[in-house]
Amino acid sequence: MPEDIEVRHDPGQQRFAALVDGVRAELDYEQRGDILCLTHTGVPPEIGGRGVGAALVRAALEYARAKGLRVVPACVYAAAYIERHPEYQGLVAAA
Repeated sequence: MPEDIEVRHDPGQQRFAALVDGVRAELDYEQRGDILCLTHTGVPPEIGGRGVGAALVRAALEYARAKGLRVVPACVYAAAYIERHPEYQGLVAAA
């Protein structure tokens, strides 16, 4: 995954965002107490396939880890990312 993708966190809007080649990608979440529910990852086709979605999910998971939050991957992409990266599976909230 490219390390040069800068992801910004906007807690007021409950989202992580990245701007790549002038195109914005976002991961939306809802925080409920100590649960961070990842609700949607949106990467426009113009910047797809470049690791942008992965960078967004990783940023959200690292934020959750740093804050001691549990994660609910309601977004299909986030769930697939966590499945592929066992180092984050311990953050998933029990069903």
